[in-house]
Amino acid sequence: MPVKISDLIDEMDLQFDETFHYLNKETGAFVMVSAEILSIAEESDEDDDFSGYPDWQKEEILGAIDIIDNWDKYVELPSKYEINEYNIMEEFCLSLNDEQIGDRLLSAIRGKGAFRRFKDSIIRLGLGEKWYGFHWEALQEIAVEWCEDNDIPYIL
Repeated sequence: MPVKISDLIDEMDLQFDETFHYLNKETGAFVMVSAEILSIAEESDEDDDFSGYPDWQKEEILGAIDIIDNWDKYVELPSKYEINEYNIMEEFCLSLNDEQIGDRLLSAIRGKGAFRRFKDSIIRLGLGEKWYGFHWEALQEIAVEWCEDNDIPYIL
């Protein structure tokens, strides 16, 4: 089942610390599992009914168990560390025709608070649309490469 690259990018863009995102290769569905739920699933026994958990959490635990038991059906999406947002910001700065603006943005991404300063700077400089287009293209490149590396058919 082909994956829409735009859906994959949306899923990649929603990642948080302590979460794992997978694609079910058979259904094309994306599955997000927290590290905590994955740990519960790994430590569970076959006869666990998870009665001590709310229904929504039971569903998540059962989904995590399915990932563990049927690992060959799933492939993990690129993590936010593999995506490397900082590197994408740096490449954007270097891609700008106006070297002075590029240098100002490069200065903004140095040190603590780099992401906030960068976003504030691109808005102040009127580069928001250009940045979001660049960012989308960078994520699209990562998504296409991931699909090809994992033999996942895709639709642009």
